[in-house]
Amino acid sequence: MTEIRVGLLGLGTIGTGVARILIEQEELMRRRLGKSVRLVAVADRDLTRDRGLDFSDVRLTDDANEIVRAEDVDLVVELIGGYEPARSFVATALAHGKHVVTANKALVAKHGEDLFPLAAEHGVAMGFEAAVGGGIPCLKALREGCAANAIESVYGILNGTCNFILTKMENEGADYADVLKEAQQLGYAEADPTFDVEGIDTAHKLSILAAMAYGSKIKFDEVFTEGISRITASDIASASELGYRIKLLGIAKPHGVNGEVNAVEMRVHPTLVPADSQLAQVSDSYNAVQVSGDFVEHTMYFGRGAGERPTASAVVADIMDIARVCSSGSGPDGVAHLAPPMGFVDAERRDLATLPVADVECEYYLRLMVQDQPGVIAAVTSILADQRISLEAMSQKERSAANSVPVVMLTHETTEGNLQAAISRIIALPAVEEDVLILRKESKVA
Repeated sequence: MTEIRVGLLGLGTIGTGVARILIEQEELMRRRLGKSVRLVAVADRDLTRDRGLDFSDVRLTDDANEIVRAEDVDLVVELIGGYEPARSFVATALAHGKHVVTANKALVAKHGEDLFPLAAEHGVAMGFEAAVGGGIPCLKALREGCAANAIESVYGILNGTCNFILTKMENEGADYADVLKEAQQLGYAEADPTFDVEGIDTAHKLSILAAMAYGSKIKFDEVFTEGISRITASDIASASELGYRIKLLGIAKPHGVNGEVNAVEMRVHPTLVPADSQLAQVSDSYNAVQVSGDFVEHTMYFGRGAGERPTASAVVADIMDIARVCSSGSGPDGVAHLAPPMGFVDAERRDLATLPVADVECEYYLRLMVQDQPGVIAAVTSILADQRISLEAMSQKERSAANSVPVVMLTHETTEGNLQAAISRIIALPAVEEDVLILRKESKVA
């Protein structure tokens, strides 16, 4: 096949970027591939808005179904987002023998396990590099560059909105609500920011990374997820005093015996990381993924995690990968030359258990509001000792107008189950308010 004909679903921010590359970089791509990649059709609900591109040689339609069934389309790019109708369009395209490239992390996390076999059944490929990390080629690095390694851990700053908010709060000492409002005004956060700030977006991406790292099925619904909405400027200041920065991390680790993985730990939450670590230096809307392997040791992938140009770059990179292995014939074939989409041949992917959150071992940051009276701290530390939880550090802040005192504690490593059992007893103390903030700490990130 000397020409790959592309149909594009969705002409929003990312779709416009993809169209721009396919139109403006067509000659560069031909020189790299030895064949042409041509945009032949675009579907979008709004075809009247000027995107600053010449679509005179492109068929425009408001009916995506037309493109996913069209005989003159070899590869469909899905940039609609969400679960439906994106899933239906992708499934139809695959069933009609068309390759698919998507940036839709929600789609891959929720329905990938149904779509990958459908692609294999029809001898076509499904690319989704842009679904995790925007323009950062972190999936390709994990799937191919680190393929000879047993993966020891994955840490990711995977949401630019949250990283922007936490960076601004740290740099300016500002409150969460004020920075969120600014993020919305700048276009970093949606009018309804729940998807980002409560960690759901990061959980989608982490579930994909974890499955690729450990040869497991994608289990988005089993990711332990907490967001950043309870973080205060005082928490960030307290963490800084202790030598840490707070980042929303996606974390995946394997569990098993004698090198045999039988469970995967997956969690998303605000995390204290050492201020001198590489992850702590990732600021503003940038993303980063740290993958550690038994042979390669620590690797780091950093860059823009969203936006028109970086994400479009990753989408088109997938298109070019697929184009390289398409041979002549009425339909694209030759996809066996591509690495398996999740990095393991399908027969070797396993339905690994997700480690129960109660069994996760971690260090903790605790912020308690207690009445300023004798014996309260002693009672709290006694409960922690009963649960075999030792303290690394403790500080008491200035008394508030209501005669309450913020107390910050750092614990040594313990299980989540032990910590939660202790907290349930601590908040039952008459002198302790129920609003206890629990943050996890990762001291071993690179």
